[in-house]
Amino acid sequence: MAGFLKDREKQIFTKGGNSQSLVGGKPSLAGSVSQRACVFCGSRVVLYPIADALHLVHGPIGCASYTWDIRGAMSSGPELHRSSFSTDLREKHVIFGGEKQLYQALHELIDKYHPKAAFVYSTCIVGVIGDDVQSVCKRVAKEKDIPVIAVMAEGFQGSKKDGYKIACDAMASLIGTDNSKEISTMSINILGDFNLAGELWMLTEYYKRMGIQILASITGDGRVKDIQNAHRASLNVVQCSGSMMHLAKTMQEQYGIPFMKVSYFGIEDMSDALYEVAKFFKSEETMDRARDLVKDELTTLLPTLEPYKVALQGKKAAIYVGGAFKAISLVKALRLIGVKTVIAGTQTGNTEDYKLLEAICDDGCILVDDSNPVELSEFVKQTGADLFIGGVKERPIAYKLGIGFCDHNHERKLALAGYEGMLNFAKEVYETVSSPVWQFVKRSF
Repeated sequence: MAGFLKDREKQIFTKGGNSQSLVGGKPSLAGSVSQRACVFCGSRVVLYPIADALHLVHGPIGCASYTWDIRGAMSSGPELHRSSFSTDLREKHVIFGGEKQLYQALHELIDKYHPKAAFVYSTCIVGVIGDDVQSVCKRVAKEKDIPVIAVMAEGFQGSKKDGYKIACDAMASLIGTDNSKEISTMSINILGDFNLAGELWMLTEYYKRMGIQILASITGDGRVKDIQNAHRASLNVVQCSGSMMHLAKTMQEQYGIPFMKVSYFGIEDMSDALYEVAKFFKSEETMDRARDLVKDELTTLLPTLEPYKVALQGKKAAIYVGGAFKAISLVKALRLIGVKTVIAGTQTGNTEDYKLLEAICDDGCILVDDSNPVELSEFVKQTGADLFIGGVKERPIAYKLGIGFCDHNHERKLALAGYEGMLNFAKEVYETVSSPVWQFVKRSF
């Protein structure tokens, strides 16, 4: 396959056909038109679901519109995060500076909406003109008596993954600043679940049935006070390792809180997540509750999945998502319903992640790091995939090639985590691949 840039050879791997390992975590190659987003976008999507905080983008209006409502993150209460605020910097601010504009905007918005905290996102143009965002934030925090946090996320610093780290540092400045919340002896923080389509509420119910309290969800359905108290939890459970591992390691260093990486997608990983948390608390009662929960869920779910498995037998899927753990879970979930993964790629995976991904994929599967539209199109043609699973940027690729598409990114409105989510996933894959529309579409390969 010659449809890739030569300098990217080490980031493309065919299981059973290459001797070298795939190298992940490299900066995007100039000219590759990467599917990755910018640093600002990465920080914004991580912090956005904190529902009772003000989110103000200090930059041109386009930056705010680009990331507005970008996650399908639901809230059980306030919805201040659903509004996109911007200082709307223009040419005159580039010349004379935008600090006065930022100061006035913060005062006006805090007085009107009374947020529990405010996050101020610095964009590319602010990094160029040199506004002292941190100084303005400190001044307003003192005047308004709420945390006002500068998120120094100028987009040109790197990629979305760098924005994750900056967002984690912003949250770390909140953690440990309050001790008023009542906590259980068995309490956890969930890091990296963004409550897409209400998935966090399903997970909360599972843990409640086990007798475990979720002290803070960082950041899905997030609340400032919960995050301020997060240092008091017994364990951090990291769902999206790409976005939250930096925060988990920071909290371990500062507060001694251990962490474990889990996935809530697919039957196997969902069950393992419950068992591993129960094992951590060394309680037989908690473990028995976890076993009963899994047994009850699978007794209903497995027979329901069987017809989908029969109908989908022999179908092939391409996966290109943000994080490696999501890709690993998707490979397992697809296998459970009879679908073979022929392409597996991520935007933020590292070399160790790809070793895990390689181990569970079949021979002939193409693994790719930080891909681009040309590569992905060529891989789909080469493998004859029937389905593409990805995000909003991959949707046009699938439809132009004449194959089905399933959204598994942060814009989706369908719950795919947990046992209920596994059934939703099977239904979506079946309905997409089996849609009668494909008889009228001529594949371009």
